[in-house]
Parts: sequence; C-alpha cells; structure tokens
Amino acid sequence: MTSTTPPSLSAVGRSQPSATRTGRSTRRRVRKDLLRSRIAAWSAVVVIGAFGLLPVYWLLATALSTPESTFQFPPKLIPTDLTLGNFTALAENDQLIKYMINSLVVASITAVLSVIVATYMGYSFSKFRYRGRRSLMHLVLASQMFPQALLLVTLYTVFSSFGMLNTYSALVLSFTTFTMPLCVWMLKGIFDTIPDALLEAASIDGASRWRTLHSIVAPLAAPGMIAAGLFAFVRGWNDFIFALTLADKEKQTLPPGLVSTYIGEFQTAWPQLMAASLVVSVPVIVAFMFLQRYLVGGMTAGSVKS
Repeated sequence: MTSTTPPSLSAVGRSQPSATRTGRSTRRRVRKDLLRSRIAAWSAVVVIGAFGLLPVYWLLATALSTPESTFQFPPKLIPTDLTLGNFTALAENDQLIKYMINSLVVASITAVLSVIVATYMGYSFSKFRYRGRRSLMHLVLASQMFPQALLLVTLYTVFSSFGMLNTYSALVLSFTTFTMPLCVWMLKGIFDTIPDALLEAASIDGASRWRTLHSIVAPLAAPGMIAAGLFAFVRGWNDFIFALTLADKEKQTLPPGLVSTYIGEFQTAWPQLMAASLVVSVPVIVAFMFLQRYLVGGMTAGSVKS
C-alpha cells in the first residue's frame, strides 16, 4: 500500500521557503531605507554645518592673512602667508580698548536693568488681576512691532532736550526700550508655571508679597532671568545704529567703533577688521558657553503651564 503526503502538508512545505525569502527581502529593504535616511540626514547636517561655519572659517582665515594675500585673485581657500600681526595690533590700539570697555559697561547695565524691570512686570502680569492688566500686556507686546530705527529720531530729540546725549544713560535707556518687552513676556511665561498654591502657602506662613517674590519665586525663575539677561546683554553688545547716533567717540560701543576705525572712504582694512570681529565675539561666546544650560531651560520653561 503506497502512502501519499497530504496536500495540505505539501503546500505548507512549499510556502516556508517562500515566506523566508519574503522576510529576508523585507529586512533588506528596511535596512536599505534606514541607510538612505541616515545618509540623507548626515548630508543635511554637513551642508547646514558648512553653510554656518564657512563664514566663520573665512573670517578666521582673513584675520590670519596679510593685506596683500587678502586681495589676491583667485582667492586661496587655505591661506599660506599666516600672521598674528592683525591680532597684536589690536592690543596697541587704545581706542578699541575704550570701545570694548564702553560695550561691557552699557551691555551689563542694560542686562541688569532689563531683568529687574521685567521681573516685577512679568510677576505682576502673571500673578495679579487688576483693571487694565490685559491692556498693559498688549501695549508691551505692541511695542515690539515698531521698527527700532523709527523711534531713533524721537529718542534723539528727547535725550537732546534733557542733555543726555553722548552719555551711557542714553545708550542704556534706548537699549532697554527694546529688550524689556521680550524679557517681560519671557519671564511672565515662567512665572505662569509656578503654582499659585506655593504662593498661598507662603502667605499662610506670614511671608509678604515682596518676601514671596524675592525668596521663593525669584530662585525658581532664576534660569529664565539668566536667559533674559543674556538676551539683553547680547542686544546691547551688538547694537549699531543707536550707539552710532546717540554717542560720540568717547561713549561709542564696539560695532560703530570698528566701522569708524577700519572702514574708510577709499580703503577698508579687512584683515584687521576680521581680527577685531573675532576678538569682540569672545565675550558673547564665553557667556553662552557658561550659561547655555540656564539659557535653554529659561527659554523653554514657560512653554508648558503646570
């Protein structure tokens, strides 16, 4: 008697190799797609990184080049005649050192003043309810919609009437005018994340509103205050048009000082200008390096309300 294999078992036996081949091809296809996505992602990172870092490299290469090699054609991507003379010349220029001191003074005072005022305003908008509160909030926000140059003539007239031209006060007040609104809204968002129950508990324990703000709320909002202060510092450090218009050479900051020193009517000292630009960027870079953790935390703390 001959035995035959059941048709169902034969079909299963034939389908197993086919299923195995299908699974292998699917895994290969998935690996290829994953490899393509990784290559595309890294290619995008390289392109964006080159787009952002190439100007910085060219700035450094020009700062290390001699004036003759700067204007040669075709330009060299990798300079050969390197020199540090452009950097050493900066230390010998007393006027540039004066500009840097002016920038440090004005930017630091602007940062401190903006944080102090924004702290009280942001806390008031966040934790108190009073008539006109929403209108004031919208007014602060609307002040950011005006171009800065539009108010330059008005500020110049006001400061001239009060005899404040060519002073640190004129620069600090003008810079604070444009840094404070963003600082206010940034700190308001951070204060919104602080539970009201914490403030009520402090009130039950006998703490006044001033004590609650300074001893409880301010330490919790410290990352946001540092982020706001860093924003105001960078704004005061980089301003050009107000520092050029409202101050003379004795009180001018670095941006207009560099232009008046190295850019002339008939010639521009590009190597010295690039070297000075690198040097004046160091304080901002150092501040970002040390305060990066607080900056990221402060910028995102008000994004979600608890």
